[in-house]
Amino acid sequence: MNTFIKQASQHIRLQEGTQAIEQLFLECYLNPGISTKELARKTLLPTPVAAAIKRELIKAGALVQERGVRCTADGVAWIEREWGYRGLNHSLYRELLNETNWSESLKDTLAELEELFSQRPSVNVQIDQSKCTPETSLRRAILCLKQHALIGKKILCVGDDDLVSVSIGLLMQRLFPDREHTVTHVDVLDIDERFLGYIETIAKERGLPIQCRRLDLREPLTESLHGQYDCFFTDPPYTLQSMSLFISRGIQALKREKGLPVFLSFAHKSPEFMLAMQREFVRMGLTVSANFPHFNDYEGAEMIANRSQMFILRTTEQTKPEYAMKFTDALYTGEVKQTLRTYRCKQCLRDVHVGVHGEFATIEQLKNEGCAGCGHDTFDLIAKKRISGEEKNERDRTTD
Repeated sequence: MNTFIKQASQHIRLQEGTQAIEQLFLECYLNPGISTKELARKTLLPTPVAAAIKRELIKAGALVQERGVRCTADGVAWIEREWGYRGLNHSLYRELLNETNWSESLKDTLAELEELFSQRPSVNVQIDQSKCTPETSLRRAILCLKQHALIGKKILCVGDDDLVSVSIGLLMQRLFPDREHTVTHVDVLDIDERFLGYIETIAKERGLPIQCRRLDLREPLTESLHGQYDCFFTDPPYTLQSMSLFISRGIQALKREKGLPVFLSFAHKSPEFMLAMQREFVRMGLTVSANFPHFNDYEGAEMIANRSQMFILRTTEQTKPEYAMKFTDALYTGEVKQTLRTYRCKQCLRDVHVGVHGEFATIEQLKNEGCAGCGHDTFDLIAKKRISGEEKNERDRTTD
């Protein structure tokens, strides 16, 4: 038997995707007796669209129009069973959705995170790790909740030296104090076995719904992970290549639905770099739903002024990964700065050198300016050479 969501979506075509139907259904569960006008406001939908969704859910037997709109008994049972909302601490849930200052409500959770963060492994700067604060990690989990991408969802962390998975797990325990919620799951992909082991230990000791898997993201994503997740978090190394790669792996792991959120943390960059980033978003078929400057705080990350921004991207019907196969380009900051890479224009096959004493210092500069031969802005990497200190010094002397 089809679910209420599928039944409603069969008779109404939404540009926003089924996420809009889910959110409207959930609002009726959380706020029984809500008006159609308020439903439209809360879901950011035009009132006629909200009314059309409401009618389809009424036909499906999920809602009833009775002193406003509310869930039927079957609708309530379905939400509590399928999404796991039974046992929710409604007052805390509403407070977290509506309040910006949550430190008092979650002070015990934050204290627990501070203790756990103090014992996490040291960062490996060779792979561009940095330490976000416990408050930042928990703030990301709450943002996931506010975007209706947490409860009842399957969440992926593409890299997790920030322990977002742990923050999500502890937040879920606060939201469901009876500890009987079993629907939400978090998976972690990371190359660093130290962090994977630490997260697994925490999850086992505290009964958190987290599973970890070691993966070098330069390798293709295993088929078993494709099309499985409702959202993902990533805080990649702050190079254009790394951002595109990490997002690409996350896209492969997402369900094939439009409107799914991607939570991307990234350093504040120059307008030129930001333009290149947004070109990559468009190339991968992602829209920018929101951007929060200075959202993330870090310890000892002076190179980015200890702060970074949070993007919420959303999938569309055109979403696809930029990188689907093995990744061979320079990935981490140290690699990018010490390589000379040759890219070939996909349109006219012109070769361009990027990197140390290349025609362009960075790939984002090349993509922004485009090919000198045809103006095209997509390129294939065809060669990569690491420049030693001696070679670099010799090049510098020759240039001088």
